[in-house]
Amino acid sequence: MSSSRELRPVPITSNLIHGALDLETTERGLVPCRLPAWAREKADGQLLSAQAQPAGVRLAFRTASTSVELSAHRTYPAFRGVAPRADCHVDIVVDGRPLRQVETSGGTRMTIDPASGSVEVDEGPSQTIRIDDLPSGDKIIEIWLPHYERIELVSLRADEAATPVAFDSRPRWVHYGSSISQGSNATAPTRTWAASVARTAGFELTNLGFSGSAMLDEFVAQVIRDLPAELISVKVGINLVNAGAVRTEELAPLLNGFLDTIREGHPKTPLVVVSALHCAIHEDNPGPAATDFGDGEIRYLATGTAEDAAAGMLTLRAAREVIAEVVAQRRAADPNLHFVDGLTLFGAEDEAAYPSADRLHPPEDAHAVIADRFTTAISGLVEGAPGAPSL
Repeated sequence: MSSSRELRPVPITSNLIHGALDLETTERGLVPCRLPAWAREKADGQLLSAQAQPAGVRLAFRTASTSVELSAHRTYPAFRGVAPRADCHVDIVVDGRPLRQVETSGGTRMTIDPASGSVEVDEGPSQTIRIDDLPSGDKIIEIWLPHYERIELVSLRADEAATPVAFDSRPRWVHYGSSISQGSNATAPTRTWAASVARTAGFELTNLGFSGSAMLDEFVAQVIRDLPAELISVKVGINLVNAGAVRTEELAPLLNGFLDTIREGHPKTPLVVVSALHCAIHEDNPGPAATDFGDGEIRYLATGTAEDAAAGMLTLRAAREVIAEVVAQRRAADPNLHFVDGLTLFGAEDEAAYPSADRLHPPEDAHAVIADRFTTAISGLVEGAPGAPSL
C-alpha cells in the first residue's frame, strides 16, 4: 500500500553512513568511498574502482517513520558479447531483522569490448526505492548498499525525523581482502561472507575487501593502522598469485611490512591473518590469470606453469606455507597475532561441492559456509562480542 504522508528530506551526512571512510561529492550526490581521499590518490585504477563499490556500507538511523525513500544512481560494468552479471540488491533491515531486498536498476552501464578495450557509456535514470510498510513506532533502519556497483547517493526522505545511530556497543571489525571478501558472486550485500560474520558475531564491520587489489599496499596498511578496531583480519594470497606480481621469496618481507604498519597503531589488537581459499587453477600454477570470454561467459585460467613455479613464481600452495611461517615466527613476540589456514574455510572438497562458474570466485552458497567457519575460528578473540545477530 502506498503512503499518502508527505516525506521530508533527511540530510545524508557521514554519521549516517557506516562502513565508508569518506564521502566524495559528485554532480548527482555522494559516493561512499572505502578509502580516504589521501589513500585514493595513491591507488591504481583497479583499486579506485573497487573501493567505490560500497561493500559493507550501510545507512543507519533511528526513526518512527513508516515510509522511507532512497534515491541513488549506480554505475556498473558489462562486457560486450558476455552474459550480463545479475543485478545487485539493496537490503532493508529493521531492528536487526531483514525486511526486504530490492533489486538495483537503471544507472550508468559501462560496456567494455574485450577485444579492443573500448568502453561505451550508456546513461540510464537514477533509481528511487520506496518502502511504505515499515512497522510503526521507534526503530532502527539499516539500508545496506550494493557491494559490487558504484553508488551515488542522491537523496534520502522519510515521513518522520531520522537521527543517526552510533552502534557503540558493537566491537569494531576491520577486514582486508580480495574480491571474495568484497562479496563477489553473492547477490545481496548482507549475504557476503563478511557481512554474515558481522551479523552472527555482532561486529560493526568495515570491509576493506577490494576486488583484484589485495596487494598488501603499504598505504592500505596505514589506513588500517589509523582506524579504531577491536578485531582486524587480513586475508591475503589470491591476488598476489593471480596478478603474477610477486615471487615466493618476496612474500614474507611484503607481509611482514604490512603487519608491522598495522601494529604501529594496534600493538595488542587481535589480528588474524588468513591465507587463500582453495582455488584449483592457482594451487600449483602461478599467474598472471587470463580471462576467457570464448563462450559468452567469463572464466579465468592460470597462464603460469609448473616450470614458472619451480623458478620462484608464487602459487597458492607456496603462499600458504610462507604466510603460516611468517605468523608462527611473529607469534613469539605477538601473542595476539593469529593464523587461519584458508583451506579450513574452503578447501578442495568444498570447491568440488560448490563449483565456481568462473573458476576463481566461489558461488553465493559458499559464502555461508565460509562465514560459519570463520565465525568459529575467531570465537573468543574479542571481549564483548555478543555472538548474536545485530544487523
